[in-house]
Amino acid sequence: MGKDEYWIQEAVQKKGALRSYVKRKYGKRGFTKSPKTGKPIIKKKVLTKLAKKPGKIGQRARCALTLRKLSRRR
Repeated sequence: MGKDEYWIQEAVQKKGALRSYVKRKYGKRGFTKSPKTGKPIIKKKVLTKLAKKPGKIGQRARCALTLRKLSRRR
């Protein structure tokens, strides 16, 4: 197994940072319920808007979009 196989563990530094940012900025409007689990997840519309921002918030949003795609691939 190469170094690139475990990039997710290194990419996610502060767990919940993006979630708390969305909660602070958008409140309940930034979340929707997951169809599988029923737990609140960040809306895709909000993530794409945040992904255009520079800095850490943009990086975290882009990473979240990538992880969302990876979970669908299974």
